Amino acid sequence: MSNITAQMVKQLRDRTGAGMMECKKALTEAQGDMDKAVDAMRKAGQAKADKKSSRVAAEGIIKLVTNDNKNFNLVEVNCETDFVAKDNNFLDFAEEISKSSLDSYNGNMKDFHQAEQANGKTIEDIRLEVISKLGENVQIRRIKQVTVETGFIGYYMHGNKICVIAILEKKNDSLVKDLCMHIAAMKPVAIDAEGISKDNLEKEKEIFKAQANESGKPADIIEKMVDGKIKKYISEVTLLNQNFVKDNDITIENLLKKNKNKILSFYRMEVGEGVEKKDENFADEVMAQIKK
Repeated sequence: MSNITAQMVKQLRDRTGAGMMECKKALTEAQGDMDKAVDAMRKAGQAKADKKSSRVAAEGIIKLVTNDNKNFNLVEVNCETDFVAKDNNFLDFAEEISKSSLDSYNGNMKDFHQAEQANGKTIEDIRLEVISKLGENVQIRRIKQVTVETGFIGYYMHGNKICVIAILEKKNDSLVKDLCMHIAAMKPVAIDAEGISKDNLEKEKEIFKAQANESGKPADIIEKMVDGKIKKYISEVTLLNQNFVKDNDITIENLLKKNKNKILSFYRMEVGEGVEKKDENFADEVMAQIKK
């Protein structure tokens, strides 16, 4: 079949989201067979997606989803540029897989990628299709499951880049909101010193010791210097010891005491944290998008 009509091209575009010329070429090669053209384009799209899968994806969004206000999922979905992070295809994908995670995520990301959706496609199938459409690597980086058995939960979204959940012992809407915003800004790693992992403390201690050794001072003095720096580090990264971001004259511990409340736990997620980003300036990013 050599007569490829505009209607056929439009139909294939609607099914695949691909460009007009790409659709026309696929239909011509498939001799007008719509299903064969779709299969060929999916295979080609997957091949392209595989090539893009090694590229750094440090931009994106955070989604917070729940279906019962008891079980919450924090989901980070990544792409390569902030342009794509605002694209509707990317946003729709993030929305779909976030909602799906409430029922399909069992703690194993590999299993989640193979979870079948209502349309019969797996999440991995859909991810590869999105990569093909957008021309960028797209990754479901992590999912944090939070279940609230007791206490009062509050959360704060800073745009779609940072999400914080905090659980208080007693209900206090304004307090939990203030705490979530403080955690978003100040990035505590634990509630108190007991919550900091030994590995983390040892790592910091080694760094401080290496810095102190350069001073050339006696070992006993160096030990005191390191101890002082460790204490300072703990006070800076533990929530209870931090000065309240809205009032530096009071610590979070004193703020909680003032409100006769207690924080049971908190969770903070930020897009791209821990990922080494490419060193590109804004003009280069714009030009890269124009070329695409």
